[in-house]
Amino acid sequence: MKPELDFQDLSRRIRQLDLPEFDQVVGIATGGVVPASLVAFHLGLPLALVTINYRDADNRPQRPEPQVLKPAELESGARRILLVDDVSVTGSTLDKAREQLEGHDVTTLVFKGKADFVLVPEVGSCVVWPWHKVAG
Repeated sequence: MKPELDFQDLSRRIRQLDLPEFDQVVGIATGGVVPASLVAFHLGLPLALVTINYRDADNRPQRPEPQVLKPAELESGARRILLVDDVSVTGSTLDKAREQLEGHDVTTLVFKGKADFVLVPEVGSCVVWPWHKVAG
């Protein structure tokens, strides 16, 4: 059985993170849209999205490597970027997004997996995200 996480717990964890200062949050669409929105809201920062496609709806790679479909439109003067996704297993999607943000100071945050900051580090299995419960 997959662990179920709720918005209240995720929000509490975001507020407890000891993050450096950032100018903008960039979320990786599509899986990182809700996580990045929550983080941007709690940090009071503008949000941009970079659309990257790699896996299909069943989480299987559908391309040899992640592909940027739409680059992020950053705020003027944004140098320190917090790059957010829901899950990072191999880091290849974060790496592709980081390439698109070349010349910026990029720090990564994922809700589960491997990054500079991980919101739910104690969970190694698949999870039921609260936004999937609402949508499904």
